[in-house]
Amino acid sequence: METAQPTALTSSTYDVAQIMGALYGEGIIGLKGAFSREWARQLGEDVMRLYDEALRRPGGAIGRGPKRHYVEIHPENIRGFVELATHPWVHAVSEAVLGPDYKIVEIGFDVPNPGAVPQPWHRDFPAPEDTILGRRLNSLAFNLTTVDVTEDMGPFEIAVGTQWDLPEGFEHGMFPPKSLSPRYEARAQRKMPQMGDISARSALTIHRGTANYSDRPRPALVLGVDAPTANNAERHDLQITHRFYATLPESLKQHLTCRLVDKLEPIVQAHTIEGLMMGEA
Repeated sequence: METAQPTALTSSTYDVAQIMGALYGEGIIGLKGAFSREWARQLGEDVMRLYDEALRRPGGAIGRGPKRHYVEIHPENIRGFVELATHPWVHAVSEAVLGPDYKIVEIGFDVPNPGAVPQPWHRDFPAPEDTILGRRLNSLAFNLTTVDVTEDMGPFEIAVGTQWDLPEGFEHGMFPPKSLSPRYEARAQRKMPQMGDISARSALTIHRGTANYSDRPRPALVLGVDAPTANNAERHDLQITHRFYATLPESLKQHLTCRLVDKLEPIVQAHTIEGLMMGEA
């Protein structure tokens, strides 16, 4: 099926200083209307199909709290992967923050369903030495909503500027003590993107999903990108068939860390975040 195309822009359209300032400052940056609504609609269809399949498969989906799941997927199972991975803004942001040798190491999606409760404030993984000692970001997470997010759908909430917080007293290096909650609440920004929007953030910036009071799920695609010094590929299993890999542009192949296979294998979700399973206490 034909894939709706993103807006044609070049990476030189985007200002490196603005990108660096946002991600080293607040820890998040966004681009409105990066893709057409039709492109986002097709993505949403694919995500919900894959979600249904994952729920039926042992280990296919992993909990991120009550009525929340994360599913890691195969790039070729969604329409638009190439358009996403080669979008000039994605390239410009990745190169500005992570350097010219950045690698795509993960693609998946989060689904907060109706009835999902607030998550505790957290990071997605412990801060590496690059960040704690070197004050450098060595990974980014790109997010795309497949729906128009409203206040009652459990929007993503981020405590801006907290990617630099030292993990003193953090459980598992990821969950800050509740005594710091007032700091995060004072810095909190709720994000309500629309279909076609894209954002990039440091997964170290303290964040949480809020309560979904609506009757609709809020799926969001995740694209994980690493600098050469990061090791997040170890948490994931990015698989691409030889046949699909042969169709990819060379400019994309050099930015992939993946396992080439003859036939795609079911992914048993491995990136468990146990502290999210019970939701906010």
